[in-house]
Order: sequence, then structure tokens, then C-alpha cells
Amino acid sequence: MQRTFRIVFLALLGTCTGALADPFSGQKEITLRAVDGTEITIGHVTFHADPATGTATYDLDLSRDVFAQHFLSMRPFRCLEGPRQHWCHLPYPYDIDRRVSDDELTDLEYDLLFVHKGATDYGIDMWNGLYFKLSVEGDQLSGHLFEVDMGLLAIPPAPGTRRPIGRADIHETDPDAHWLPEIIIR
Repeated sequence: MQRTFRIVFLALLGTCTGALADPFSGQKEITLRAVDGTEITIGHVTFHADPATGTATYDLDLSRDVFAQHFLSMRPFRCLEGPRQHWCHLPYPYDIDRRVSDDELTDLEYDLLFVHKGATDYGIDMWNGLYFKLSVEGDQLSGHLFEVDMGLLAIPPAPGTRRPIGRADIHETDPDAHWLPEIIIR
């Protein structure tokens, strides 16, 4: 009897623990995964859940120690230096709410924009944009890499809209074409 109670209790505890696991609660690491499985943690995001609305706000902190400072095309960039490519973080230049939900992750996607360049290239071309399309997977977020022309950000969004990058502007890419094709937030 006592053994049966213990098994039921542990099963219920596991169920409750799983129910408490939430992709939008607390601090989570932001990790990029390379084609070979190597992972680079680039920072963390801290979520602040709002149960009344079913959404969460967040604060983003990208680690400075994994990024190298570069001055490209007359601007400072923080870049991840890969063997053949450098990925430079592109801070979104306009206001966003920094609010997410199960079915709306665009603000966080906009905070994780990159532009790539060859490791030996001098400047940076904004049409070499990289965009991670995020989705909820259990208690974490994951995303796969897409390409986008970041020149779209040169003009502020029209009044009443905050999304200059439309879904039609995001294009699939060959995962082997870039060294970090996946993002995991856990």
C-alpha cells in the first residue's frame, strides 16, 4: 500500500512539475546550435508572465564575451566569429513591446536578428539578413534559420504597424549554408 502511494505521489509530482514548466517563465539561456551539433550560448532572456493576459514580457541580455567588436560599414557591430562566416547581431532599430505568447513570438524574433558576412569580408551587406522563426516546444522555444533582406529596416514602419518584415519577406535557407542554423531558448 505504501509503495503504491509513493508511486502515485511521484507520478502526480511529475505531472505537476510538467505543468509548471513554462516557456515564458524565469530566466532561460539563448543558445545557437551549429551544423556539427556544437552549441554557443549567446545570452539569456528573462520572462515575466502575465497570467491575466496569457502573455509575458521579457528582458534580453546578450552575453558580451562571445561577441567580438567590429566596425563595419561605418557602424559598430557585435559579431560571432565563425570559421567562414561572421554573424553580427542587428539590434532592431524601432520600438517593440517585448511581449510574447504561445502564438505570437515576433517581438523576440526581432530582437534576435543577425546579418552575416564572410570572415574576410571588409563591410557588411544588409541583404544578408538572418531571421530565426521561433515556435514553442514544451518548456522551451526553438527556431530555424531563414534569410531576409534587412534593407527593409531602413525605412521606419508605417504608422499603426510595427512589423516591417512580413512573412513573405522571410525565405527558407539551406541549413548547411550557415554555421548556426538553429536557436534554442531553454
